[in-house]
Amino acid sequence: MTTETKIDTGTDELLCVIRDRVAIITLNRPEARNAFSDTLTPALRNMIKACGENPEVGALLLTGAGTAFCAGGDVKGMGANRDKTKLAMSHDERVADLQERQRLLTGALVAVRKPTIAALPGAAVGAGLALALACDIRISAQSAFLSTGYLKVGLSGDYGIAWLLTRLVGTSRARELMFTCDRVDAARCEAIGLVNRVVPDDRLQAEAFALAKSIAEGPTIAIRYMKDNLDEALMFDFATARDHEAERMIRTQVTADHKEAVQAFIEKRKPVFRGK
Repeated sequence: MTTETKIDTGTDELLCVIRDRVAIITLNRPEARNAFSDTLTPALRNMIKACGENPEVGALLLTGAGTAFCAGGDVKGMGANRDKTKLAMSHDERVADLQERQRLLTGALVAVRKPTIAALPGAAVGAGLALALACDIRISAQSAFLSTGYLKVGLSGDYGIAWLLTRLVGTSRARELMFTCDRVDAARCEAIGLVNRVVPDDRLQAEAFALAKSIAEGPTIAIRYMKDNLDEALMFDFATARDHEAERMIRTQVTADHKEAVQAFIEKRKPVFRGK
């Protein structure tokens, strides 16, 4: 039986429900292609932290309302309507402010020890693209497209986009995407590794949720250690990463979930994991 709990995000610009251990977080500014705002962004930061720490959540699914995932920063707000408080800050204060906001958004998302999936119904641009790239897995609708976006507004990039892009598609393609600001359609995104799979538009939410649900039902301790292993694969030499894998492997061998999986295999049934 499907269970669903609505979570109060503090604003209509961000929606969140927990369904079958999947936290579905929806950016809800379709009239602005779900661009970040001074209301949406803090709520999103809070939800990532809350869902990441919630033992009732096994996976996070991020998506956007309407026909876009996230257009990144609100370009209109970069002009005459800029935040007067931030304009009054010194250079160092503005740098520190952005660093903190980045740490609490894409930084926090990468740090979540649960699987994170981005379902892209449409455009993911600039910081919105960085948000998608910070997730473990990306599923795209056929009509969606991605773009770094920064070149068009004379900016260099933020929210870790250069780091994330380089690790996903390599140095050469990351530079091409940043320097050209090309609009990359879903098929090419899949071909170069920006997204994991492309599905028909009308199947996006169902397929993304099905994937998130299947992972959320898995052994949470083992998945957490898998994320640690995968993260370290980018940081450490083979011998160090291999030794850390061994330590975590031994830890998972004494969990109740491992014992349940072995018993379920013997009994030819689906295991029921409890995160213990």
